[in-house]
Amino acid sequence: MEKLIIKGGHRLEGTVPISGAKNSALKLMCASLLSPEPLTIENLPRLADITTLIDLLNHLGVTVTIQGGMGGALKGRSLTFDAGQINDTVAPYDIVRKMRASILVLGPLVARAGEAIVSLPGGCAIGNRPIDLHLKALKALGAEIDIAEGYVRASAPQGLKGGKIRFPFVSVGATENALMAATLAKGTTIIENAAREPEIADLAACLNAMGARIEGAGHETITIEGVDQLHGATYSVMPDRVEAGSYAVAALMTRGNLFLEGAKAEHMQATLDVLEEAGGIITVEDGGVRVKSNGHIKGFNVVTQPFPGLATDMQAQLMALACVAEGASVITEAIFENRFMHVPELCRLGADITVTGSSATVRGVKALKAAPVMATDLRASMGLALAGLVATGETTVNRLYHLDRGYERLEEKLRAVGAVVDRVPA
Repeated sequence: MEKLIIKGGHRLEGTVPISGAKNSALKLMCASLLSPEPLTIENLPRLADITTLIDLLNHLGVTVTIQGGMGGALKGRSLTFDAGQINDTVAPYDIVRKMRASILVLGPLVARAGEAIVSLPGGCAIGNRPIDLHLKALKALGAEIDIAEGYVRASAPQGLKGGKIRFPFVSVGATENALMAATLAKGTTIIENAAREPEIADLAACLNAMGARIEGAGHETITIEGVDQLHGATYSVMPDRVEAGSYAVAALMTRGNLFLEGAKAEHMQATLDVLEEAGGIITVEDGGVRVKSNGHIKGFNVVTQPFPGLATDMQAQLMALACVAEGASVITEAIFENRFMHVPELCRLGADITVTGSSATVRGVKALKAAPVMATDLRASMGLALAGLVATGETTVNRLYHLDRGYERLEEKLRAVGAVVDRVPA
């Protein structure tokens, strides 16, 4: 076990290289199951979740070869995933419980092997995230579904067939599972009310590079013409818009000036709009996005929504910003019902937050004061680290395993732009 020690009060200035997106990389890795030929994925971040999924893919029979070095530069490495032979179609509880994204092997396995037996998933405890829409999508493609003893069994011994899938509400994971499964289904599949996140378009672009025939990814309706087989490809992961947004918040909180190298403004416009309202000066430059403070942080009101709205994965970080803003802010969480667990920890640092139902009213304070805090989930851990950057004294952030699931070399990137932060044994 490790912890972060952050000495607050230092202005951040310089360049932060943005890593490959965790929320895209994991799905691209699952897509390797769809082809008997190797898929090389470039710009993969070094994260605990990536390692967990590699373990699962190894279990299923995928050979993983590292093409780039494990140390040195912050640029992500390249890995080749060779699913020439699938040795097992069971994704066991011991691996799946560590990460919810493991459910995304379900669609590729049943599409390619005709069967998948996948443990019901785990992950961050941020609310109820049922997989019923995943199963509904596979049923629409002709799969037979059975749930018993904590496992989902999907079977289609004669192969999947194209069909019409309409989601009653937007689900990123269900859209991704349906998209991957449909690439090998016989005939045409139409997905309506599909998720529009940039990661969906990234997955579709990778699948198309492998020979899939997908149109409309990134829009509400996606059309997939099934093919008999996908081939190998080389594909680079998109930049992580949540990581970029997190460092953008850091620039404002510390009254700093950060160039987010590799960030795409169009992927994170909702976050940038909030930061401009709060007093940020946003400039799109060649090769990235610059975020700097105008010297003041103003309160703001936000509601998390599916893309192109404000990402729920930015809620905790923006709450940390609101803690030191002038005036009051209201933050409404409309995606997950249990994603305010970081509020008591922020209050330990002196924040003034009142939660009523799905909304939190944050009254800005002149200064936060250091204290030991404990991360409750991945994004909450970053919110606490951000608060520590401006708190008086030394803040200790415990339970770093949450942070390591989604932020590559956080302390190194922060130190490079002026933060005083160390990782030490707990």
